[in-house]
Amino acid sequence: MGFAPSYWCLMVGRVVAGIGVGYALMIAPLYAAELSPAMTRGFLTSLPEVFITVGVLVGYLMNLAFAGLPVWINWRIMLGIAGVPAIGIALGVIFMPESPRWLVMKGRTAEAGRVLVRTSDSEAEAEMRLQEIAKAAEAEALKGKQAGIWKQLLKSPTKPVRRMVIAAIGINFFMQASGNDAVIYYSPQVFKEAGLGNPKERIMVTILMGIAKTSCCIISAVFLDKYGRRPLLMLGTGGMAASSATLGLSTMILRKSSTHKPGWAMVMSIIAVCADVSFFSIGLGPITWVFSSEIFPLRLRAQGTALAVSVNRLVSGTVSTTFLTISEAITFSGMFFVFAVIMLAATFFVYIFLPETKGMSLEDISSLFERESDPKEDNQGGTR
Repeated sequence: MGFAPSYWCLMVGRVVAGIGVGYALMIAPLYAAELSPAMTRGFLTSLPEVFITVGVLVGYLMNLAFAGLPVWINWRIMLGIAGVPAIGIALGVIFMPESPRWLVMKGRTAEAGRVLVRTSDSEAEAEMRLQEIAKAAEAEALKGKQAGIWKQLLKSPTKPVRRMVIAAIGINFFMQASGNDAVIYYSPQVFKEAGLGNPKERIMVTILMGIAKTSCCIISAVFLDKYGRRPLLMLGTGGMAASSATLGLSTMILRKSSTHKPGWAMVMSIIAVCADVSFFSIGLGPITWVFSSEIFPLRLRAQGTALAVSVNRLVSGTVSTTFLTISEAITFSGMFFVFAVIMLAATFFVYIFLPETKGMSLEDISSLFERESDPKEDNQGGTR
């Protein structure tokens, strides 16, 4: 893309890069979940999102660094320099072990045992994990023979599988319907609406937003296995609802103040944007990938996660490409009021549909969806 001689060549590069991103968004959390011990799975599976936010922050800093270069070269360096970490990833993958659960599914139990020894505290723990995986794989193999994977997921799912699909698709839908990607992509326009006329000021505030987002994502990853998925998700979605409503209100006040824009409203807008992306990084940002990769049983995990991530990418593309058009029609404030309502709905969705999976092995998690318990009797919290 950095050396693209034409617009269409640049677009081909974007498509190829997008395919790579699609693979990574589906495989990285799934791989981390299958490799991780139960007690640290939340932290390790959320690391992809942590480094996505770090990458976004580095991108903001790069934009600031390259802003002073001539227009014909600054965007080429900005895109081309991304090839450096991509090469690093390609080399790193060579040394990564295969997922022990995939190895067991393929009958390569001895290899799976060696991987588990490397990722467990002791050989005894590795042996226990291997036995659990082998037992679950045997049971899943019997269920898998009953019907094709996609038929089990979509055409004739059992009640537990239907709940898994609803939970995975729902959390991925709300992750992108929150408007977080659009706020990141179009943050300069959002800050312009908030009254910041100087382009350099907008870039500096965008960097501040990136720092807040990254910090909160790291905090979420650190405490995810201690406090659980549901509390952080509900804190995140509730906080985003309040932040989006505040941003909608402040931008509406600024838009109506044609002669003199009140300073307090400008400050409130900036704080609301930073709070919005921060609450996203506490809840939906990292936990969506964790939850999507751990709730499906072994036989359905790859396809179920792929289905959820496909919805994620579809909604992300739709929101990002329509954000400015819809904002022009209903104003930025109207757009953020819509996001506030969506996040309020997301909070109720989390409370009703998403069980707590903290500290449980992947082999035990699917049993949560098979319970026909009353929500009041469920000591894990949340409706099953």
